[in-house]
Amino acid sequence: MRNEHPKPQFCRDSWRNLNGEWQFTIDFGGGAPGGYQDPETVLDRKIQVPFCPESALSGIGYTGFMPTVWYKRKIGIAAQELEGRVLLHFGAADYETTVYINGREAGKHKGGYASFAFDVTALLTPGDNDLTVRADDDLRGGRQPRGKQCPQVKSCGCEYTRTTGIWQTVWLEFVPDVYISRVKTETDYITGQVSFYAEIKGGDPSGQVLAAQLSFDGEPAASVSAPAAVTGMLTASVPNAKLWDVGRPNLYDVIFTLTNPDGKVSDRVRSYFGIRGVETKNGRLYINGKPVFQRLVLDQGFYPDGIYTAPDDAALERDIELSMALGFNGARLHQKVFEERFLYHADRMGYIVWGEHGNWGLNCGDGMAIYHFLAEWLEIVERDYNHPSIVCWCPFNEVSENNNPLKNPDLLTTVYTVTKALERQRPVIDTSGFFHAGATDIYDTHDYEQDVQIFRDNYAHIKTGETVHDPHRHGQAYDGKPFFVSEYGGAKWSAEAGESWGYGEAPRDMREFLERYAALTGTLLQNENVCGFCYTQLYDVEQEQNGLYTYQREPKFPGEIYDAIRAANAQKAGCEE
Repeated sequence: MRNEHPKPQFCRDSWRNLNGEWQFTIDFGGGAPGGYQDPETVLDRKIQVPFCPESALSGIGYTGFMPTVWYKRKIGIAAQELEGRVLLHFGAADYETTVYINGREAGKHKGGYASFAFDVTALLTPGDNDLTVRADDDLRGGRQPRGKQCPQVKSCGCEYTRTTGIWQTVWLEFVPDVYISRVKTETDYITGQVSFYAEIKGGDPSGQVLAAQLSFDGEPAASVSAPAAVTGMLTASVPNAKLWDVGRPNLYDVIFTLTNPDGKVSDRVRSYFGIRGVETKNGRLYINGKPVFQRLVLDQGFYPDGIYTAPDDAALERDIELSMALGFNGARLHQKVFEERFLYHADRMGYIVWGEHGNWGLNCGDGMAIYHFLAEWLEIVERDYNHPSIVCWCPFNEVSENNNPLKNPDLLTTVYTVTKALERQRPVIDTSGFFHAGATDIYDTHDYEQDVQIFRDNYAHIKTGETVHDPHRHGQAYDGKPFFVSEYGGAKWSAEAGESWGYGEAPRDMREFLERYAALTGTLLQNENVCGFCYTQLYDVEQEQNGLYTYQREPKFPGEIYDAIRAANAQKAGCEE
């Protein structure tokens, strides 16, 4: 049922999980006149939230196109819970979501990946209340990012089963009239200074004090406070700061409070942060002032029984464990915004990741593409800004002639520029693979060449001002930025009978698979002009069977093959000190 707190980096004790059995119906008419939002209306099916109706875990398992779906349930509210404010949170719902309380509209949100919340206090009454949710989804219209959800009836190639409606936890949060809405955290690994930028909502904070108490491993580390009405910023200096790093996940706990003039704490939020710095220079990616070679693996975030939603919290942690066991130090979270619980595990395990949007399906040549993309992307960056595991933002993947950015040349540059205005801690890639608009902090390429010698020759000469081999960019000149092969490999190796899909010609046997893996990976590690790689992929997803594990996360190879893969990944990189 996914009972754990969905937002580990911003926890209050006063919350209620709304996952579980809801009423449900598929509305093939795209919205019935009068609507299902009438509190007296009973929907004809049952669904297990937060699992999408396409999934087995939802209890529905319908995989056809659903233009509109409706959800309904009762929520009991005590009179004392209405003394403050009640916030209704959605981890994510795909795509356009309208929420009704007791038949009245509470709010609307557009975007299938960003989290959102509504203040529903004024619509609630003591006792049972009717909560109705409508989700509209049209992933074939070119006006919404859909990621790897297949626009065809059945999954094919590298696109998979769709997700419609609610797919992350729904929950209530009970807060005081004046409350801490969010806190943006920035750190300086050189000085140990930490700055908190708090957003306070709900009313006049005059007379209240905002405070932060920092601790490490249960021991006090620093504390700071200021009048809440004067400033939303707190700055603390942490003596002998312990840095968050790859494989060394030092995390500080922090408690934020609002205190009334009478000394009573009115709001209390538990959080954590890591002190670390990320920058690019000299053709390298640096973490805490030292070059780090990104040994990444592609992670799609799909599950056989839950599709977009992990069956339980342990499954999120398990994917990171599988990756680290093979010597990868991180992942490219591909064409999907992962839930915060995954990022929490990455934070506490010292696992670096890319934050990426699921832009596939958006017609980038449309002049309205910026409208359909940017608002949700900024919500995503804002939500995940504080996670130390995220070392790079990448709003787009493989923007190419198929969706023609040349008809809309300012899209990538605008999104990059706005992201950089918001982001002061990480590099930003305008788009991974195919087409750079010129505004990017890292130059990357996708190359699924399976012939080792050709692959090696492709990157033998990486020099500023010269054309570097790129199978998709048609001879775009390299400009001296850190060079990253962010997709390679992808060779099909199926552990099951039947049709499967992968890149290039499949190896003849396990030995050839291993030789190819080791040679391709070694080529990138030994090239001092390459700052990282990302191998495709960690596990199979449906018919795309080029993973290092099966879709069920079971081994595809005997132990000695995995030992050899780990050894190949462990080679010292040419760019490391």
